[in-house]
Amino acid sequence: MAVDIGGTFTDVVLEPPVGPRYTTKLLTTHGHPGEAVLAGIGAVLEQSGLQSGDVGLIIHGTTLATNALIERRGAATALLTTTGHRDALEMAHEDRFEQYDVMIDRPKPLVPRHLRLPVSERLDRDGNVLLPLDVASLESALPVLDEHGVESVAIGYLHAFVNPEHELRTAEWLSQLRPNLSITLASEVCPEIREFERLSTACANAYVRPLMARYLERLAAELTDQGFDCPFFLMTSGGGLTTLETAAKFPIRLVESGPAGGAILAQEVARGAGMDRVLSFDMGGTTAKLCLVDDFEPLTSRSFEVDRVYRFRKGSGLPVRIPVIEMVEIGAGGGSIARVDTLGRIQVGPKSAGSEPGPASYGRGGTRPAVTDADVLLGRICADTFAGGAFALDNDAALRAVDEAIARPMALDSELAAFGISEVVDENMAAAARAHAAEFGMDLGARDMVAFGGAAPLHAARLGEKLGVRRVVIPAEAGVGSAVGFLLAPVAFEVVRSRRQRLSELDCELVDGLMREMRDEAEAVVRLGAPSASLSERRHAYIRYVGQGHEILVSLPVEPYGPTHGEIFRAAFEAAYRQLYGRVIEGVDVEVLSWTLTLAAPVQASLECGIDLPRRSAGQPAMTQPLFDPAGEARLEARVYLRADLSEGQNIDGPALITEDQTTTVVPKGWCAAVDTLGHLMLERRP
Repeated sequence: MAVDIGGTFTDVVLEPPVGPRYTTKLLTTHGHPGEAVLAGIGAVLEQSGLQSGDVGLIIHGTTLATNALIERRGAATALLTTTGHRDALEMAHEDRFEQYDVMIDRPKPLVPRHLRLPVSERLDRDGNVLLPLDVASLESALPVLDEHGVESVAIGYLHAFVNPEHELRTAEWLSQLRPNLSITLASEVCPEIREFERLSTACANAYVRPLMARYLERLAAELTDQGFDCPFFLMTSGGGLTTLETAAKFPIRLVESGPAGGAILAQEVARGAGMDRVLSFDMGGTTAKLCLVDDFEPLTSRSFEVDRVYRFRKGSGLPVRIPVIEMVEIGAGGGSIARVDTLGRIQVGPKSAGSEPGPASYGRGGTRPAVTDADVLLGRICADTFAGGAFALDNDAALRAVDEAIARPMALDSELAAFGISEVVDENMAAAARAHAAEFGMDLGARDMVAFGGAAPLHAARLGEKLGVRRVVIPAEAGVGSAVGFLLAPVAFEVVRSRRQRLSELDCELVDGLMREMRDEAEAVVRLGAPSASLSERRHAYIRYVGQGHEILVSLPVEPYGPTHGEIFRAAFEAAYRQLYGRVIEGVDVEVLSWTLTLAAPVQASLECGIDLPRRSAGQPAMTQPLFDPAGEARLEARVYLRADLSEGQNIDGPALITEDQTTTVVPKGWCAAVDTLGHLMLERRP
């Protein structure tokens, strides 16, 4: 069972040992997200005829941690840090991410200054004690914690990523005197160099930890009460699964769990189709996520920003250092609200109608036009099959919303206003994809696109035209794609350590010992979810030229290291550097700043699981529906196919709609769609 909670919809997928998958999509219940989870689980069990005791594994991804950070509704949090460094969170990098804005807004720290408490202690850069930990300074912090009702404490001392002794002693002392406090150690959450990022990550983890622990414990108890006696895993931002206990300790690793599942799905679709250069396009109700997948691996990173003050502006958010799949995420979803700005232009997002009240066409009280309302007016959505018939679409409400907010102010007819909304959101996504690819020196034109999520198949062909992609693949169960991706993810855990090493003076014995320690730590976590599995290991390093301020990620061999590995590492670094920048720098030494090790258990599921055998006869259109054609600014009669009726090898020429319970694929005029052996739709432009 896989469950994905998004900002608008909650998706549930059940994969039985044999036969098709069972899926459902419900509106997210923000008061207690578990309500929609339990309702969705009940729905798929009823569809399948299975009982709770038949379920052998539950995998969960959630936006709860992300939303708590953005909405600032986490726990009252304090930071204990080295005397003289309490303002590191506010000083950040002392730079300006928007150079010409004299009224620049900076991200507000999660911990206010009066709760950033100094502690007398000091370690040098090698972890040696310069000033012993002063218990008296800790005692002076207790009244402040009590006065402000602090629930959670982050402990982050200078250079503790090398030697965590002072942080561990502080945590032990504090837990004895205040046993109800939630305690986060920066040396555990982010054992890496760079003080600001380390403290920011520790504070973010501490801020959401009580909320996430309560939610996960409550949901686990509710599942137990309903008879589920099976492992309960959480999807992490890095594309792996982890246990409930680890997720409750490090909830910051869950901030991009849903999008990570989508990237895993795109990776497996690409692998199955032999497409080595892919753009993953995930468009849901609230956001759109775009990710580059090369050689069947998504780009990864250890840096991420939450709650950016300026859209797309690096440095304007709260930095967290966690394993994360590299992607660009923008406020462009089916619920994104459209408006006319003061210059008379259509703007879409980032605000979303969400699930409460939702787009106007949902008939739940929404009055502002959303992207879904525009899609309804353009004929892209088949009302009879929308959301599996869970509720009827209100076409009149969508028309009123678009007319009042867009058509009348811009003196357009309703259809052109709706097309304007759609075109703006598509161009926003195209611009984000181009910028993301350019940042990594990559081209989009020679790529294929894998599109999934409730709204992506409606917009994929038009976005593909803008980006010049070769083919668009709509996977089976695309509407719940991220949840399907959870089923394809391994139980995995990544460990990082910062130990600076010049390659010309590489201490191979030190690095080998470090790798053994990291493997032991990762294996202790992975074995909780995969007690007897054969584990695979991957190693990477963050490497740069001496004197540079930033590093690049380089893959390392998994083997004992010896005297020749300095040159082996340098060759790998130069190959990665040349691919990114087109050149290398001669005569400059190279240094490793941080080392990472990832352990993963084998994946049991595959895309072949849960796919029905193809029908022998070609599916026929169930009906026709008027579909707006932007080229002729007129409506064309589009044939409507039920995706479940399509057979392997069937070809469908546009204009056509291919509809299913969770989404609809738009095949525009000039495009054709074919069904492959796994039930995926392959869209291509006719020559």
